[in-house]
Amino acid sequence: MDSIFLEQLITYGTVFLFCAAIIFFYLRKKSRTSKQTLEKVATAKEEGLYEPVSLHPYIDPNACIGSGACIKACPEKDILGMVNGQAQAVNASNCVGHGACFHACPVEAISLRIGTEKRGVDLPHVNENFETNMKGIYIAGELGGMGLIKNSVEQGQQAIDSILKNKKRNVEGAIDVAIVGAGPAGISATLAAKKHGLTSVTLEQDSLGGTVFTFPRSKVVMTSPMSLPLHGKAKLYDTSKAELLELWEKVIEEHDIEIVENTKVENIFPQENGTFKLVTNTNTEHLANNVLLAIGRRGSPRKLGVPGEDTQKVAYRLLEPEFISDKKIIVVGGGDSAIESALLLKDENEVILSYRKDKFSRLKPKNKEKILQAEEDNSISIIFNSNLVSINPDTILLKLEDETTKEYKNDLVYIFAGGELPTTFLEKAGVEVTKRFGYTVKKHR
Repeated sequence: MDSIFLEQLITYGTVFLFCAAIIFFYLRKKSRTSKQTLEKVATAKEEGLYEPVSLHPYIDPNACIGSGACIKACPEKDILGMVNGQAQAVNASNCVGHGACFHACPVEAISLRIGTEKRGVDLPHVNENFETNMKGIYIAGELGGMGLIKNSVEQGQQAIDSILKNKKRNVEGAIDVAIVGAGPAGISATLAAKKHGLTSVTLEQDSLGGTVFTFPRSKVVMTSPMSLPLHGKAKLYDTSKAELLELWEKVIEEHDIEIVENTKVENIFPQENGTFKLVTNTNTEHLANNVLLAIGRRGSPRKLGVPGEDTQKVAYRLLEPEFISDKKIIVVGGGDSAIESALLLKDENEVILSYRKDKFSRLKPKNKEKILQAEEDNSISIIFNSNLVSINPDTILLKLEDETTKEYKNDLVYIFAGGELPTTFLEKAGVEVTKRFGYTVKKHR
């Protein structure tokens, strides 16, 4: 009897020690993971990457069960991490709004938000059908808060579906829908309109692709499988801008669709009969029963307002950098677009990067690593605390940190100072725009 009791005691003791060991190693791993995440958070705060700048995940601490599914699902690196068994945002500024974490969470503890409690973001009023407060005017894509290519493509289709279901009376002599913008949302909407037999016109102020077209040619576009109307599923993950544009051009050509490029809609005038008159910079007018705005949040590039900025040597986007060589170039700006452009130009040109602040912030990790390496090997000259004050035919003038000015020989100027929000354009059309703080963007699961 004693031997049986002893055997049971040994068995129970072994099980206890085994369980204790499991708990010990689990807690140690949990502590180590938390410590690593908190170190990353500290680094993100120091580099200005902790505060989100656009669409980002918000984790409800009362609902999160710490499954880690959101972290595994995120295609980006170190956007989320685990602290004390719960998910936490790390480099929220680098989030591009895939929404994969939102879909992966088993308990719906994640919502997608734009703006924070401290930093508001101007957003137009849009309901769940993508319609604004102006009946007949719809918004899809980046302007409404969803900037990712796949999300924008989905919204373009969904907005057209809403127009089809809308009971708004159509006026004879007006086309069914005028689509403003030929980026991902606009192209998708154009194809969907064709698929459903709607009469439409698509107007783009630049070229096919919208914002995607302005990416440097070799820049990789992060996307994922998406379904294009009239084409079906397109399996894209890491693809170049050229490949993405080629796909869009192929589908558009196959279905005999015309995109009116280099035509900017300057005003939308609501008419008494419920239609909308669109007036463009080419003095053309279009009358439409519905309008779908698929434009970016940065309607026009922000200018510096310095002498000589209106000359031909100045540009606000970099196209076909491989054809630019043996030039003295200044790139103005400290964001990812400026950094990527400077890096693409440095091998064949003499490049100066001028940035008004004393250090970079909110840069993608790879871009920061590359630009600092370029500074170290002297392939790019970086001038912090500097401002462009004058652009001359053969030179530019920079105001330096000590308030002195210095002249540099120059052939080309690229300015990346962000863009002006199209708030005035929207409000003139009657669309309400409100500054939102921590606004939850509705996204279908």
